[in-house]
Amino acid sequence: MAKNPERRNLLADAGLRVLAAAGARGLTHRAVDAEAGVPTGTASNYFPSRAALLAGLAERIFDRMAPDPAVLADLGRREPSLALVTDYLRYIVERTTGEPDLTRALFELRLEASRRPELRRALGDVLRRGYADDVAFHVAAGLPGGAFEVSLLHYAVDGLLLDQLTTSIDAGFDVDQVVSALVSRLVGAAG
Repeated sequence: MAKNPERRNLLADAGLRVLAAAGARGLTHRAVDAEAGVPTGTASNYFPSRAALLAGLAERIFDRMAPDPAVLADLGRREPSLALVTDYLRYIVERTTGEPDLTRALFELRLEASRRPELRRALGDVLRRGYADDVAFHVAAGLPGGAFEVSLLHYAVDGLLLDQLTTSIDAGFDVDQVVSALVSRLVGAAG
């Protein structure tokens, strides 16, 4: 397998763009090569199978979506409060809606994982790690609630993002208003 990490990331980023634009059916090694502007066969050198390509995309998407450590440090220094939880959730929504193609690619990966056990394992590990990091932040910051409330926020935000980045129900509510209500109702009740 080829070892150039910059080239691997370039290909994975191209794969994420293809996945967001064309869905899992449009994701081929040839489409990734074309999107990345590299010779045909390059993606196959880095990701020798479709399963390897999908797993590589699952890995890369969370590198790209990772929170800024400086922002997390700033949030972590604040006094525990519902306002802190709200700002943390706002930051998540800003990051994920700020790069809508990445979030759409994640939705595609999650759907594809429901049909592919090998991807389900790889993506599941990454999703659980992200959830554990969110729980750790929540607990370390001394915020009200715990793992259950963080899971409720994940479920709610996933639905909010799906609505915002795909075909919407167009309920007419401001996203910031929704985020505040989610925190007060899902976490505030635990405090």
